[in-house]
Amino acid sequence: MGMTSLDGLRFARMVQAGAQHLSVNADMVDALNVFPVPDGDTGTNMNLSMTSGAKETESSKQTHFGKTAEALSKGLLMGARGNSGVILSQLFRGFSKAIANKQEVSAFELAAAFEAGVQTAYKAVMKPVEGTILTVAKDAAKKAVAVSQKEANIIAVMEAFVEEGQASLNRTPELLPVLKEVGVVDSGGQGLLLVYEGFLAELKGEALPAALSTRQDMMDLVSAEHHKSVQSFMNTEDIEFGYCTEFMVKFDEKKLSKNPFSEDRFRHELSEFGDSLLVISDDEIAKVHIHAEHPGDVLTIGQQYGSLINMKIENMREQHSAITKSSSVPAAAKPAEKAKYGVVTVAMGSGVGELFTSIGATAVIEGGQTMNPSTEDIVKAIEHCHAEHVFVLPNNKNIIMAAEQAAEVSEANVSVILTKTVPQGLAALLAFNPDGNESSNRDAMTAASAQVKTGQVTHAVRDTTIDGIDIKKDDFMGLAEGKIVVTHSEIIETAKELLQSLLDDESEIVTVIYGEEASEEIVGQVTDFIEENYSDVEVEVHGGKQPLYPFIFSIE
Repeated sequence: MGMTSLDGLRFARMVQAGAQHLSVNADMVDALNVFPVPDGDTGTNMNLSMTSGAKETESSKQTHFGKTAEALSKGLLMGARGNSGVILSQLFRGFSKAIANKQEVSAFELAAAFEAGVQTAYKAVMKPVEGTILTVAKDAAKKAVAVSQKEANIIAVMEAFVEEGQASLNRTPELLPVLKEVGVVDSGGQGLLLVYEGFLAELKGEALPAALSTRQDMMDLVSAEHHKSVQSFMNTEDIEFGYCTEFMVKFDEKKLSKNPFSEDRFRHELSEFGDSLLVISDDEIAKVHIHAEHPGDVLTIGQQYGSLINMKIENMREQHSAITKSSSVPAAAKPAEKAKYGVVTVAMGSGVGELFTSIGATAVIEGGQTMNPSTEDIVKAIEHCHAEHVFVLPNNKNIIMAAEQAAEVSEANVSVILTKTVPQGLAALLAFNPDGNESSNRDAMTAASAQVKTGQVTHAVRDTTIDGIDIKKDDFMGLAEGKIVVTHSEIIETAKELLQSLLDDESEIVTVIYGEEASEEIVGQVTDFIEENYSDVEVEVHGGKQPLYPFIFSIE
């Protein structure tokens, strides 16, 4: 029969093993990136997220399986960084809810919990893309459920679970064109598989698999590669459900006597009206987050069970955005009364942070390309603002999901402006009007961020070919709106060609933010080039002190 039940203490050891296996491979996962920019951070994000979950699990230490899983979910939620970390947290959020009341679990219950986690994670993503971590999780769980219907041995079920996870990972290039173009597999899926392999090794009493320390090691397994963020495959016009709708239902006993509340039924009712659905309830209230096309219909369903409170509806199409450690929140004491507004922004480089502060940011979280702030970092910054309403500017597409998750768990009233770059964040903050209302500020900040074009100069970390452009390791690359458009061995030539691709007759202002690697001489050559060739364009220069990116250009 083998192992037929699993308790909380054993699961806690599985979590530790999974976290350890991911940790020793995190640098390798970071180094593998479809785009050869020096800031691939899937491994770092998943490692920090999983470490947070493992720490919470270790401190809880109890035999009750459901309580241990709840501790894992809590730690992952608050430690989640980047899209990959947020999705990982959602996988185990659904997992923990499925077995919340279980002292021990059978093979089938364990497999069903993994499948429940998949369902929760898919709901957390606005537009799921196959060929990513979601696919690997889904295929592995489906296989585990099928095997567990005939096999009671937990180890046998987990072996099938991991085996199918690897097979699914190997199939990701057939599902996601950008992976097939480079001939690799998805890194988020690989990171998840490392966790699962750790689970299995602990169950079997075996040593963890050897760390995959080189690119060739990974290529032998069909190399794990960092995928574009899930949200980056969505254009504004692709948004099917255009209104981000949040509200709470305060239960009314009279209404409940006629129409008893069931969270599952309520969730099913709402699911017909949109996606990205989140429903959390207790004995007194139900909290709802959903992306819907007709918010009024959703609110009407909620009113069947009680009165509506804390309502917030945002037009995501107007927000015009497709969906990278430490907090540098100022240490000033909180005012006795709440301010009307607060603005939290993420910045890479002390100079960029000072620039945000100078134009009105309440709290600056240091982070970005190589270190995505966690959900907890963002929540703490929101709390520091001590404001009635807080606007959050992620300034990186890989921080947006963590920011949205922070907005959901925070007790404050929060709006996330979907800024994907530092220039977009600066433009949004400049459009903020402290005398305006919440809605007009959201609209103005979102519109302003959409009017800015962003250019970035960085260096390649390896040889590759992207979109027909041959890229050599250590050469400089110019990215226009995140797309590689030029590569050259000289930084000045890269900057010039990038600017030529961004500037046109409509351009009025170029803001040059130079980083740690940009010398005074090079900065002078760049500004001279703009002034000599684009005499009608105003030039502003700021020392951002950002790492990895010698230049960030903002074109308005």
